[in-house]
Amino acid sequence: MVTLLLFIVIFGVVVISHEFGHFLLAKANGIHVIEFAVGMGPNLFSFQKGDTRYSLKLFPIGGACMFEGEDGMDVPEDGEPGEGSFLKAGVWGRISTVAAGPFFNFILAFVIALVMVHMIVIRDPVATQVLEGGAAWTAGMKDGDRILSLDGERVYLYEEIQLFTMMHKGGDVEVEYERDGEVCRTLLTPSYDETTGRYLLGISNASFVELSGLDGLKYAWYEMRYSIRMTYKSLGMLIRGQVKRQDVAGPVGIAVNLVGKTYENTRAYGWRNVLVNMLNITLMLSVNLGILNLLPIPALDGGRLVFLLVEVIRGKPVPPEKEGMVHFIGLMFFMALMVLLLFNDLSNIFTR
Repeated sequence: MVTLLLFIVIFGVVVISHEFGHFLLAKANGIHVIEFAVGMGPNLFSFQKGDTRYSLKLFPIGGACMFEGEDGMDVPEDGEPGEGSFLKAGVWGRISTVAAGPFFNFILAFVIALVMVHMIVIRDPVATQVLEGGAAWTAGMKDGDRILSLDGERVYLYEEIQLFTMMHKGGDVEVEYERDGEVCRTLLTPSYDETTGRYLLGISNASFVELSGLDGLKYAWYEMRYSIRMTYKSLGMLIRGQVKRQDVAGPVGIAVNLVGKTYENTRAYGWRNVLVNMLNITLMLSVNLGILNLLPIPALDGGRLVFLLVEVIRGKPVPPEKEGMVHFIGLMFFMALMVLLLFNDLSNIFTR
């Protein structure tokens, strides 16, 4: 029961922030919002306020902010959109309305990160100890060296070094580091560790950050940046077929394997530990939703933005009925994908 409640709260916060972004910019651009819905499926509860219906639906796995005139809905027979129609708004007003959903997910992620950095231990990317015989030791690195970049990718947190070693598939790595105020560069070859299943640099870390002044804002950005990098790197692995079926999760898998197991593993350490981990999951899901919705795929915000940018370039919109058909096909694809993810989640749960 606790797992279900935590899942509903986390998904609710992430979805509401996304749909509220659409809602707020729609109102600012004079677009009529027909319905603001949290969840999918039949209504559990709804009420009308002004010209908008607010709904809470049965399945807590999505949401919608439906606009008048969107995808050709509620267009008069004469084809002329009325005042308040999505089609009546200027193209840049529509672009800002569509883009606001993902943008608000990033705002939510930053706010969560800002809270988190004052509750967690932040580790600097410093090689507190260079392990004798390891890759860094062989390349001439010493205790206290601060790693600045790996293969040209800037590093701000020690967790980013761990992410790099998790994604690295072997071969030399160009390391830029700072020693006594001087920037140095070296080439090292990480060694594969059977226990962890990753290529290691041969360093350990025990360098912690003491926040002061506006440091919280800086490190909140670093934490959010880390989640963004982890998301797009994971997407890259998924596209390249480097992710196992067991590692892919839908809503049920997230609820059981991520939220549920995290809660069970942390509750013995007190409410603060549980809260930090739930905040971290919310941050990660918010970033994921923001990035996924910007992908240029029909039915997603990114797919809608493609049509709007085409309108900017050609000077006139794509006929709404044609665009609506494309998004409908995309929606059917995602519905089928949700069914597949459900079966995959159930398979993972009952075979582990």
